[in-house]
Amino acid sequence: MRTLRQINAVYEKILHSDMNQRVKEMKLASLMKEIERCYRIPLRISDEWEKENPEVMEMYSKIRKSRTL
Repeated sequence: MRTLRQINAVYEKILHSDMNQRVKEMKLASLMKEIERCYRIPLRISDEWEKENPEVMEMYSKIRKSRTL
């Protein structure tokens, strides 16, 4: 399992790469799935879960907002 710091490094590498947008979208989607699986993000994220996992939610939201599709 990657740490949030490692996931952020991968995220930054994807964002600043010269890949076409479609490939970036696929890689960001894959990164989101990895976070969901590794950090057990529920399908319905409650306020309580967000409060208990602020760093995870911050990274997850950051990636989600970067996606355009």
